[in-house]
Amino acid sequence: MTPLTPRFATALAALGLTASVALAAAPKPARVPPPGLAIAAKDRAELRAGADALAREIALVRSLPALSKPELWPDVEVFYKAVDWALRYDEFYRSNEVAIARGLLKTGMERAQQWREGKPAWLTATGLVVRGYVSKIDGSVQPLGLVVPATYATDKTKPRRLDVWLHGRDNNLTELKFIADRQHSYGDFTPADAFVLHPYGRYCNAFKFAGETDVFEAMEQTKKFYPIDARRIALRGFSMGGAGAWHLAAHHPDVWAVAAPGAGFAETAEYQKLGTNRAKVPAWEQKLWQLYDATDYAANFANLPVVAYNGTDDPQRQAADMMEKAMQAEGLKLTRVWGTNVGHKYTPEGKKEVSRFVDEAIAAVPTAKGVFPQELRFSTRTLRFNRAPFLRVDELIEHWKPAEIIATTKADNSLEIQTKNIATFTFLGIKNAPGWLKSGVRIDGHSAQPFNVLYANPSGMSRSYNRGTNADWSRSSVLSRMRTGGTPLTQELRKKHGLQGPIDDAFMDSFLVVRPTGKAQSEHLEAWTDEQLAQATNEWRAQFRGDARVKDDTQVTDADLAAHNLVIFGDPQSNWLLARIADKLPIRWDAKTFRVGDKSFSAASHVPVFIFPNPLNPNRYVVLNSGFTFAAAGPGSNAQQTPKLPDYAVLDLEHGDAVVLAGFFDEQWKLK
Repeated sequence: MTPLTPRFATALAALGLTASVALAAAPKPARVPPPGLAIAAKDRAELRAGADALAREIALVRSLPALSKPELWPDVEVFYKAVDWALRYDEFYRSNEVAIARGLLKTGMERAQQWREGKPAWLTATGLVVRGYVSKIDGSVQPLGLVVPATYATDKTKPRRLDVWLHGRDNNLTELKFIADRQHSYGDFTPADAFVLHPYGRYCNAFKFAGETDVFEAMEQTKKFYPIDARRIALRGFSMGGAGAWHLAAHHPDVWAVAAPGAGFAETAEYQKLGTNRAKVPAWEQKLWQLYDATDYAANFANLPVVAYNGTDDPQRQAADMMEKAMQAEGLKLTRVWGTNVGHKYTPEGKKEVSRFVDEAIAAVPTAKGVFPQELRFSTRTLRFNRAPFLRVDELIEHWKPAEIIATTKADNSLEIQTKNIATFTFLGIKNAPGWLKSGVRIDGHSAQPFNVLYANPSGMSRSYNRGTNADWSRSSVLSRMRTGGTPLTQELRKKHGLQGPIDDAFMDSFLVVRPTGKAQSEHLEAWTDEQLAQATNEWRAQFRGDARVKDDTQVTDADLAAHNLVIFGDPQSNWLLARIADKLPIRWDAKTFRVGDKSFSAASHVPVFIFPNPLNPNRYVVLNSGFTFAAAGPGSNAQQTPKLPDYAVLDLEHGDAVVLAGFFDEQWKLK
């Protein structure tokens, strides 16, 4: 949201980077999607009238709940949004897109009428089907494409395999183009008797951040309407989609039965060829590469089959080369398929070989549910990614350092566990209780007992373990802040999944921008706040394809506090809500200054930005004076779309928003 090019150019220059390197790290802002072609006034008027008519029809049906199914609204709204946004933001890129827009409006109107009549034909359709859903993040309607197998027409109850396909980068991939593609193209892989899901990914962010959330929201929407076997989900993608496949597979190994990334990128520094310039990138930014660098999570492929495809002449084979090295370091072998003498594309033979691997992995999924593996391995750097099959990591000793767990069932049915940088974890979903439940558990050489009793739930049995002060993994004071099942209580602030930072994490879940209505301490700060808020919401719409929710500070309700992360702009003088919580935040203001730890800054010429648990609802974030921090990287390589700020920072407004202080809170959300 907040463009950071000026502040990072200044910060990098202070670190000694040359102008050319600074430009590479923080590209000049450019509009994405780019400006489109001018269309004839007659065509514009016709499409505007058609879109308005569809909007009226949607509103009419939504006002008749007795006649409509409200859950079908997104399936119609996506067609309106595709044309409306193309008109509103000049996003026509090809001469045939006017005709495409006419077709989408026609389809939307047909669906609206079927919806009104209670006969939504698309619900039982096979082949190519476009659907929609409402995202929790910003309440926007997002499209998704499906390939519904022909067998669904005769058997609508049989659970079926789901293949998730992640698309490549296309700066012109608006909703208009995406939906048109999903109406006409089956894609590269259409396995028999299987559903194929094509997520939009909220445009072109390599399925990270809100794009990552989109994949899972699209999957959940698909599961609501179709019989999906959750244990047989395959993940594939190519180019930018290959990068997304590397990321989602490595970070969410509990979701997929198999992964098949093609090309793409898998890490940051080598892919961007930073070389010796890497040392000149701010330390906090390098640390945050660990959020999405799949190489740091290579051990997670110990329990997840993966096959990588590349053309022999494709420079983007680099991704699989790096992953192969990272997996080798973990004692794992990466299966690779090559397209001989081709560049950035699949060969027919390569597609067949990849399909064979994926099909065999799907067929090998155990028939019985809840069977604990002989050896379970998991690696992470942050509680944002904290799950493996049968495992949830609840607390780390320190974020952004390698955290690992290896659990091995021994010959006597005991369980031997080795951990690194993990404070609390839970085994869960175990239906067929292994022998170690009786034979004993040793963790880091110590006999261990779970600190919560074994209990049953719909997903199976669970046991939680906590690392004591002497690393003895026994009952400890953690009992006072844990619920049954291992969920931390809120009376003690502690970093946990979905509440661990950095700033960009707040925009992966529901958020509300809080606009100040008062006067700031300085005119400079007030002008800066107004500009940043406008840029934040504009960049969100452009790069993540949704309108951010915005409310005045005086209009925020208790329901808002419960439902959203709050993104507050201003200072305690200008923003009433910030004034309400200011004395409970780690950064403190007085009439002229604010303090961060033992450092003091002028409130007229500096501004704090940070993320912190909301004192009014510690299960949600509050973010101050920042949107997503990598907006300037949007037009460049997707590998540059990494967080540019950590948990907190101070910007110097008189020197181009230069970052003069930045850092991470500790595991208890305290300043280090």
